[in-house]
Amino acid sequence: MSVDSIGATLGAADQLNGLSQKGVNQQDFIKLFVSELQYQDPMQPLDNSQFLLQLAQFEGIALAGQTKDGIDNLQTMKSTDQSVSLLNHTVDVTNRDGSTTTGKVSGVEFTSAGVHLTVTSTGSGGVLTNVRLAQIARVVP
Repeated sequence: MSVDSIGATLGAADQLNGLSQKGVNQQDFIKLFVSELQYQDPMQPLDNSQFLLQLAQFEGIALAGQTKDGIDNLQTMKSTDQSVSLLNHTVDVTNRDGSTTTGKVSGVEFTSAGVHLTVTSTGSGGVLTNVRLAQIARVVP
């Protein structure tokens, strides 16, 4: 789930989603470790200190994954809190074409793609749906 913040650059999250992940993840490390054990020379087995070092690295990768999950959960909670606090506030929404619409936040929707706001325009009375937090340029209390 991507998490936006108020005033973030439009499209920045979309650009990050297209980048490939570099580095070794947990599954890659397990495959390498099992292959090393499978193809080691029986006459010269892996040194105990090297074996323990690799096990420690494996544990470090697992803990890093748990830390990332925790940070993702915190970002989701912050985004949820931030979006709910915008209800009934007047905001300026930056549209895709660069224009700005002023309106009141009348609804918050939580989807797998992130938080989407519903904004009722103060000028025309029209309703903007699927407004991302990154599109909010100004909040008036």
